[in-house]
Amino acid sequence: MIQPDFRSGFIAIIGRPNVGKSTFMNQVIGQKVAIMSDKPQTTRNKIQGVLTKEKAQYVFIDTPGIHKPKHKLGDFMVKSAENTLNEVDLVLFMVDADQGYGAGDQYIMDRLKSVSQPVFLVINKIDQVHPDDLLTVIDQYRTKMNFSEIIPISAKEGHNIERLLEVMADYLPEGPKYYPDDQVTDHPERFIMGEMIREKVLHLTREEVPHSIAVVIDSVQKREDQDIVDVQATIITERPSQKGIIIGKQGKMLKEIGKRAREDMEALLGSKIYLELWVKVQKDWRNRLTQLREYGYREGEY
Repeated sequence: MIQPDFRSGFIAIIGRPNVGKSTFMNQVIGQKVAIMSDKPQTTRNKIQGVLTKEKAQYVFIDTPGIHKPKHKLGDFMVKSAENTLNEVDLVLFMVDADQGYGAGDQYIMDRLKSVSQPVFLVINKIDQVHPDDLLTVIDQYRTKMNFSEIIPISAKEGHNIERLLEVMADYLPEGPKYYPDDQVTDHPERFIMGEMIREKVLHLTREEVPHSIAVVIDSVQKREDQDIVDVQATIITERPSQKGIIIGKQGKMLKEIGKRAREDMEALLGSKIYLELWVKVQKDWRNRLTQLREYGYREGEY
């Protein structure tokens, strides 16, 4: 049922890798629904975050960063992002104020020019540049494409986020509440728990382990008559050397990954978590369609 004067819609967040899309998503929603890392191409699936306000419901889709793919997983990520543009009511093209215009931005804008929906230019990380330099960045982009709106923000600091939401609401169609008021994502808890583990691996191993990891949640079981949830998960790597790094000397690295992931899971579920982690080598899994499907990368389902 549509409420009088209530607006709702689906909003794609698109941009080059590492411009702050996931940070923006988590800032708007108010809790972690997308993993964050300073490494590019962290997001692999379209993650829907839901924000419900008095007069509008925003359903955000945080797409993988568009980049030149190097393997089948990369192909999946780019196609996933580009296909999203035809499924939404509004597109937020996010750029990095500190980096300014680049060839990767032009690649994206060439695709955005065929989109019929309104496209906002959202200039993120304004806390990292001088106001005078920001005007130069705005001019770099507005001469190359006719945007519906240009709005500078700082996703990390929360600057100008409310203003962006207000302007977005004016562009959304009148519609129903697609999700209950208290729902913040449409992904199952198992998916989010897997992403929490993957985030900790990226943070803790830094440059030693690239994005050649996946996480599979093997089982989630609540103990009878106890507020304890048993979670078993496997971290997939491509090489034995990566497995050794993730496990660490005397298992210290894996223990730290598990400790930090468990803390996030307990905040998500509101229950005590007993987490068991294993590490498994699957050579060249990012180029094997069977493994991609097994690990959750099914084109057209996200």
